[in-house]
Amino acid sequence: MQQITSFQNSKIKLANKLVSKRHREKEGLFLVDYARDLKRALANGYAVEYAFYSDVLATDEDQALLGDIEPTSLYEISDALMEKASYRQNPGGLVAVMRQKAMLTAADAGLVDSPHLLALVDLRKPGNIGALLRTADAAGIDMICLVDSVLDIYNPNIIRASTGTVFLGNIYQMSRDEAFAFFEDKAIAIVAAHLEGEKSLYDLDFNRQRTAIVLGTEDKGLDEIWVNQCDELVNIPMVGQVADSLNVSVSGAVFMYEALRQRQMKMKQT
Repeated sequence: MQQITSFQNSKIKLANKLVSKRHREKEGLFLVDYARDLKRALANGYAVEYAFYSDVLATDEDQALLGDIEPTSLYEISDALMEKASYRQNPGGLVAVMRQKAMLTAADAGLVDSPHLLALVDLRKPGNIGALLRTADAAGIDMICLVDSVLDIYNPNIIRASTGTVFLGNIYQMSRDEAFAFFEDKAIAIVAAHLEGEKSLYDLDFNRQRTAIVLGTEDKGLDEIWVNQCDELVNIPMVGQVADSLNVSVSGAVFMYEALRQRQMKMKQT
C-alpha cells in the first residue's frame, strides 16, 4: 500500500475541500468517510477515485472493504492525517474520494411508474433530506424528486443521514415548473401536508391513483403556488396539548408509512 505522510499532499488537500459544494461540483467528486455508506455506494456502482486507510483507526468493517478498492488507489496515512481528510470529527480508518454520477432529471422521470413518490420542495437542511431518503427506502418509495433544491445529494450530511440510501439512483432533480408538468403528464395526484388541510391523512385514499407526497420548507412549508396546485391538502391529526406541528422528516415518515399501510392492505385483499 502506498503511503502519504505530508499534510501538504494534494490528495489530502482535495479531500478536505470536498466538504464544499463548490468544490464537489468543480471536481465531480465527493467524500465518503463511513464504512456503511461506502459499502452501499460501491454496491450501487460508484467508483473510488482514491482512498485513505489508517490501520490505527480501522474497524473490521473498514478492513473488509479494502478488497473492493484497487490497490493502486489506496493510500495508508496516519491517524492525524485521517482527521484532516475526513469530514467527521472522530474518523474511522477508511475514507474514500468517489466519482459522482450524472444527476437524473425530469427527462428521466417519465420512465418510472412508481405508485407513490416523494417530492421535497426547497428543503434546506441536509439532515432532513437524508432522513427522508432513508425513510422513503424503508417505506418502499423508490422515486424522490428534489424540487428547486439548493443542496446537492453528495453533501456529507445528506449521505450520512440517509445511511447510504442516497446512492440508490432514484433521485430526480427538477424545477417547480418541470415537476408540475411531470405530475400533470402522468396524472399524478399532488398531496401535501398542510396545517390548514381539511382532510385527515387517514381519510386519504393512496390507492386511487399515482400520488406525489409533497413536503415544503422546514420553516414555512409550501408557498401559495404549490398550495393552489395541490389536489389534496392533508393534515396529520394531533391530540397533544402543545405541539401544533411536526418536523418535516417526521411528517414525511407518517405520510409514507400510511401509504405503505394502505398498499399492503390492498395487496392482502386481492
